[in-house]
Amino acid sequence: MRSPTEFRKGKPGFYPDQAVYAEFACAEFGLAFRDLDGGSGLIFSVASRDRLVHFGSGRCSWYPQNNATASTLASDKHFASKILRNAGVPALAGEYFFLHDRHRAHRPAGHERSDAIACFKALGGSAFVKPLTGSRGDFAQAVHGEAALVRHLGDVAKYYDAVLIQPIIDGTEYRVFLLDDDALYCARKYPPSIAGDGVHTMRALLAAHNDALRARGLSPASLPTGDPSLDAVPAKGERREIPGRMNLSAGGTMALVDAPSEQAVTLARQAARAIGLRVAAIDMFVDIAGQPDSMQVIEVNSNPSIRLLEDSDRGDLILKIWHHTFTAMGLL
Repeated sequence: MRSPTEFRKGKPGFYPDQAVYAEFACAEFGLAFRDLDGGSGLIFSVASRDRLVHFGSGRCSWYPQNNATASTLASDKHFASKILRNAGVPALAGEYFFLHDRHRAHRPAGHERSDAIACFKALGGSAFVKPLTGSRGDFAQAVHGEAALVRHLGDVAKYYDAVLIQPIIDGTEYRVFLLDDDALYCARKYPPSIAGDGVHTMRALLAAHNDALRARGLSPASLPTGDPSLDAVPAKGERREIPGRMNLSAGGTMALVDAPSEQAVTLARQAARAIGLRVAAIDMFVDIAGQPDSMQVIEVNSNPSIRLLEDSDRGDLILKIWHHTFTAMGLL
């Protein structure tokens, strides 16, 4: 069996994972793959003898077996949390706030930018803030102090309409990937880190890291500007973690591991069922505040990336996902 990486060879650097894995799966299952956008991979078709189905990458829904309503609800972090908590699934609480005045007549009171300041103060002046419908960890970070919040909301407002403000939670983060009720894999998530080169200061290394994030359309990482350690020159190979978001796209890492407990898998299944998803990646905190049985859902992802599987040489799991998709669409 050829690997997904072999199908990536010769493709431009921007070519989307979804199209790579679809072509890989088509070769294994005897289906015809066709790129429909001049080699961009953003729209493609898959055909069997008697059926043709179109797929999209980029900002399209990657898993058509998820219905549109469930996918849309999952993409709104406040709606998803409300649904989970109403179903008795422990999930992080939070409040949403709009960053612009447009459409103000169409929403209830208590969710304006001024209300965000009051909510932040009620949380003790520290909170985790992220766009309400954001992805890939863009602008998702812990914020400390009212002045920092005002700056952050101003930055987010350039790209998004609303934010979610949540309490900061101390726990170990995991992802459970589900196909219907089958827990296909579990991964532990780790924060991004910067490796020293023995020449540049941490501040300069962080600036280079942030330039790379901006080039990929993501917000820069944030560290306290007054931290004197930023002016130190770390030894070659010495690593410093960047706390906050752990998304792969933002430089975080994930490692395939056994699920932390059967309770965690059960929690993931309950979350996916509550939203109504057939394919879902459930991000959760476990061991919250050092309590082994304490866990909460962070987010329910209806469009999860599976690049980790390629990086971990688990093409077999990529094929299981696409077999599920092709079967749901009547191609197999």
